[in-house]
Amino acid sequence: MKKRTFLKQIGIGSLALAGGSSTAAVTREQQIFSAKAKRKFWIWINPDHKATEETLTKQYKEFQESGITGIFFEADDEKHFTIAKKQGLETHRWIWTMNRGEESLLKSHPEMYAVSRKGDSCATKPPYVDYYRWLCPSKPETKAYLENVVKTELSKPYVDGIHLDYVRYCDVILPVNLWKNYGIQQNQELPEYDFCYCDTCRSKFKELKGIDILKTENPDQNLSWRKFRYDNITRIVNHLSATAASFKKPITAAVFPTPEVAKRIVRQDWTNWNLSGVCPMIYHKFYKEDVAWIGDAVEEGVRTLHGKFPLYAGLFLPDFDNQGEIVKGIQLALKNGASGVSLFGNVDAKVLSALKEAIKTA
Repeated sequence: MKKRTFLKQIGIGSLALAGGSSTAAVTREQQIFSAKAKRKFWIWINPDHKATEETLTKQYKEFQESGITGIFFEADDEKHFTIAKKQGLETHRWIWTMNRGEESLLKSHPEMYAVSRKGDSCATKPPYVDYYRWLCPSKPETKAYLENVVKTELSKPYVDGIHLDYVRYCDVILPVNLWKNYGIQQNQELPEYDFCYCDTCRSKFKELKGIDILKTENPDQNLSWRKFRYDNITRIVNHLSATAASFKKPITAAVFPTPEVAKRIVRQDWTNWNLSGVCPMIYHKFYKEDVAWIGDAVEEGVRTLHGKFPLYAGLFLPDFDNQGEIVKGIQLALKNGASGVSLFGNVDAKVLSALKEAIKTA
């Protein structure tokens, strides 16, 4: 599976699991000093199963020498993991979390899938693209299924940690630069993209608040309903965090770029998760922003986290026009308190050179 193929414009030594956030005020200088002390540099890759040991040894050695400290692997491949570890890199298994479209699950448990406000199930009518098959986080079966996935991956001795992706609801609103790809205007929350309104969610919310959300005049504007969904995802994440802790291995997550954006468009309240680190996907051109916005997004995330766990700025390499912009983007992330960056895209010699320069000068 390729990471976020619906984006059509495309042509951790292990950290200790973090506990609750500090109640003491943390100064800006303390945040940046702490970030420097914990710096890590990651890449997201889908391993080439046909690559030779010689090729991989050379590649991972170059990564390590350029400042990369760890890799999020989208697929399991013992050869890749083992060779990367020999070169001193951390090896984390990157998994799709709430978006699970495996045929066996679709056929055997269609009831586990989320239902839109329009009444369509992701099992039979996925939004946007065919592989958008979102599970309902209210279902106890979902939690059990994902726990088993995490246990299976972390039980492998060559896997150093787990990295969660798609750990959210479906995008009720896409990043603005993607609207044209689907011929839609999302100036409001449209019912076909608003999840989850299944019987389980409605029943649990009614038990909590005494309200049948579908019988309210404007369900998308109900603040308690929004919080209910934030908390649903948070419970899933924190359960998986406890699972990772039982293996004494770290857990990180790829999330939307800022706490505000994440809550508003994908019901993701990541500052309240129990993680070892977070990788906000600060893909600036998706939001029609310039490179400078990377620093703004990092600053917001670091400030809101209050030192609870490290933030590694996720950067989308195709968004940068040249090598100098990549250097600037990494520098802005580090200067605004990021504990490192995670790079997605073609990590070639120019990118590695940019990373080395940015690390040296930030």
